[in-house]
Amino acid sequence: MPISSKGFARVSLALIIVGVLALIGIVGTTIWLVERTQVYFEEVVQAREARGAAVELRNLLQDAQSGQRGYLLTLDPSYLEPYEAAVGAIEGAYNRLVASLAEFPQTEEPLQALSSDIDTKRTELARTIELAGAGEIGQAIAIVRTDAGEAIMSRIRQVLDSVIETSDMRIFNGVIEQRGAANALRIIALIGALVIVGVVGGAAWVVLRYTRELDTARDEVEMLNRDLEKRVAERTVDLRRANEEVQRFAYIVTHDLRAPLVNIMGFTSELEAALGPINALVESHGENPDDPVLAEARQTAQEDLPEAIGFIRSSTRKMDGLINAILKISREGRRELKSERLDLAELVEGAVSAVRHQIDETGGEVTIDVATPPVFSDRLALEQILGNLLDNAIKYRHPDRPIDIAVKGRQERDGRIIIDVRDNGRGIAPEDHERVFELFRRSGNQTVPGEGIGLAHVRIMARNLGGDIELQSNRDHGTTFTVIIAPDLRVIARSKALS
Repeated sequence: MPISSKGFARVSLALIIVGVLALIGIVGTTIWLVERTQVYFEEVVQAREARGAAVELRNLLQDAQSGQRGYLLTLDPSYLEPYEAAVGAIEGAYNRLVASLAEFPQTEEPLQALSSDIDTKRTELARTIELAGAGEIGQAIAIVRTDAGEAIMSRIRQVLDSVIETSDMRIFNGVIEQRGAANALRIIALIGALVIVGVVGGAAWVVLRYTRELDTARDEVEMLNRDLEKRVAERTVDLRRANEEVQRFAYIVTHDLRAPLVNIMGFTSELEAALGPINALVESHGENPDDPVLAEARQTAQEDLPEAIGFIRSSTRKMDGLINAILKISREGRRELKSERLDLAELVEGAVSAVRHQIDETGGEVTIDVATPPVFSDRLALEQILGNLLDNAIKYRHPDRPIDIAVKGRQERDGRIIIDVRDNGRGIAPEDHERVFELFRRSGNQTVPGEGIGLAHVRIMARNLGGDIELQSNRDHGTTFTVIIAPDLRVIARSKALS
């Protein structure tokens, strides 16, 4: 049965709609799977933090006990050095463990019991060392032989081993879920590719059949209208041009729709380009109020399809941004950190120098006050953290006052390195203080372009360096970001290797 022009238009529109629906389904499903992958990723990171804190605390307690035993056996003061270092770090390790398990209220009671046992064990260790130092070695050994301390250590190990085992299970489940999401994404991509290939095949078949029928009609016109050779020739030229345009469209669509999912935006552009011939075909029938099919085709070609294509473009851009952001955080999470000796004051000065010209252009100023010993950390991660915070201070400046940035660095008693980056910018609303660290979340009026991944990336890098990032802010005085990092990344690397 021959294909009429109206039939060709209907079939073409139907194929385009099917392609649009397939694209919408692929985009929506992909976005959902990417978001689920992010949730699983955060679960794995949280479980790793809990496991690392438990392993660190267990190792510190064992180091403290080993130092005590060595001192009691030899009375060599050198054994007190690892003992004192371990005892000094126990409280920080315990606090990190508590923080990593804060979302699990069922752990509150075991952690309180663990804290009590740790205090008791530290008291016993300190008492025996004090007695040994005073020459009462017999009393010190007698305390050890009661096995009370060993019983406490056994309870502590039991709690920490339980945390480690639970964390391992959470990590395992998270990895399984991530693999499942990745497999689902592959299946969706495959199904979408099959649907698109089907649409392309159908479009090619309709176009080729319609072209053949046009050629047949042209031959019939030549045979029946010998006296109208000039008009036939002109019509033939027009038909050839139309055929070439349709074939060119079919060629482009065929190749673009066979591309992977990442070429969806290109395919959308081809769909948009295809509206021209369809509009021309619809307009060639003129205005006919009594033809509802023609009116529906005109509305579809001139209103509905452009709106749908605009939605697809917006969705594909969002999908592209989501995928690129997680790849970036995952890549950063997988990147092997390189610990090297760094002068933090010099590093801060270098980061400030890179943006000083922007500050000077606004009449602003920046002050640096970093008084910390050299640290062993990853240069690239620290440069990215400082660069991101300084860029934010400049981008989100207050329009009514010049930029004023202060960078301060200090070392806490527990050894942690603290870097404060203070600005006098627009500030962050209280309800957004934690939200700004979430992936793809931003705060306030979005007058500055961005994807909402900067601070999320900064938090991941800070945690990779054995620390974290916090903020204090209000609308009147600006924002202060507090970056916390470990003084020696090599210790963390050894701890991860042991775990």
